[in-house]
Amino acid sequence: MGIYSQLILPRLMDWSMSNPVFAEYRKEVLANVQGEVLEIGFGPGLNLAYYPYHVEKITTIDANSGMQAIAEPRIRDSSIQVEYRVLNSESLPMPDNTFDSVVSTWTLCSIAKVNRAIAEIHRVLKPGGKFFFIEHGLSSDRNVQIWQNRLTPLQKVIADGCHLNRNIQQLVANHFSDVAVEQFYVERLPKVGGYMYKGIATKI
Repeated sequence: MGIYSQLILPRLMDWSMSNPVFAEYRKEVLANVQGEVLEIGFGPGLNLAYYPYHVEKITTIDANSGMQAIAEPRIRDSSIQVEYRVLNSESLPMPDNTFDSVVSTWTLCSIAKVNRAIAEIHRVLKPGGKFFFIEHGLSSDRNVQIWQNRLTPLQKVIADGCHLNRNIQQLVANHFSDVAVEQFYVERLPKVGGYMYKGIATKI
């Protein structure tokens, strides 16, 4: 990783994703998380403040080691025990059927081999376990899709691989047969980057 990915991007992510508009969505996504928990794309640790009180420990992974310095103060201040690991979600070392819950917030957009990562999420979940997610992605509006497709090559460069045009529901459904998803625009965000998929996928 270069200086931009290691030093600049983590601070930009911390600033942009700290926007209060995202706080309510974090609360909604994390409200029913329980048991053994894995969070992929932990980033600067912004979800820590929104986990339910009964969650005592989470395992977190992030491929960008530059995120850890920003996440550390939040980890120290949290009552949750955090096992922080610098890992790529496309190849997880955890055994099959390890976790009750897996969490991903605004992460699937940036994983290069996203289908492999979702297959890994499915693998490490216990039967009956749930994948909780919120992601931005491909709009239902064809006019917005045109701009998402045009801007994605630039977005990938400036946002460390982030895609504006991934159909998150379809990607998750490729690996989970039980998927419930809400799709909507976030107010006050540009439509090209503000179309959200919020859902829960259950391992049958």
